Amino acid sequence: MEFDDWEPVYEAIRRDFGYDRAGDERGRNRLASLLETSFDPAELPIGPETTVAVAGAGPSLETDRALERAREADVVVAASTAVDTLAAHGVEVDCMVTDLDKNPATVERLTERGVPVAVHGHGDNLDAIRTVVPNCDHDYVLPTTQAAPQGPVRNVGGFTDGDRAAFLADHVGAARLVFVGWDFDDPAVDPPKARKLEWAERLLFWLETRRDERFAVLDGRRDTIETTALPIP
Repeated sequence: MEFDDWEPVYEAIRRDFGYDRAGDERGRNRLASLLETSFDPAELPIGPETTVAVAGAGPSLETDRALERAREADVVVAASTAVDTLAAHGVEVDCMVTDLDKNPATVERLTERGVPVAVHGHGDNLDAIRTVVPNCDHDYVLPTTQAAPQGPVRNVGGFTDGDRAAFLADHVGAARLVFVGWDFDDPAVDPPKARKLEWAERLLFWLETRRDERFAVLDGRRDTIETTALPIP
């Protein structure tokens, strides 16, 4: 994903949620300012023969089928608390993707163990960045932004932790993406989270179109996905 391709979608998301671009840039800049070094995504164990399980934090992640599919994948890239759920079932992840809103101790522990964590900076998590990032092993922090990339901070595409995990795997050349723990219609989420899941669904549809791949997680849903904000031919 190049920023020129991502920027129109970012602007649509920003308008929909009322986000301030300057705030996202402040998050990006704070993240960059705290890092002495950073992780290069090219070092992820993902390549043209790799099947990547993209783990969301939905309740279905604890089903036998989801756990089996995660174990069968070559690499697991997990969003936020999905890391903890998988670990509780004996499934280790190869990369975590987070904006630091839930489990900072997991972020710190993974980097200390040499597991890369894609830490996202935006306008609403400045305090979390300042609190958590200094306690991480910076060699294993992959800094990301949804604004323009700058310095060590990358923009690989994506909005929520879950769909950003998919865009990251795509960015480094994954052969196939499988999705576990994704629950677009989870009745337990609040309205703001439900809107974010709608955008995650749209972005996965855009990603599968770009990859010329069909994601099973979207089966039965494609006809109802709003795509006017997406640059789909």
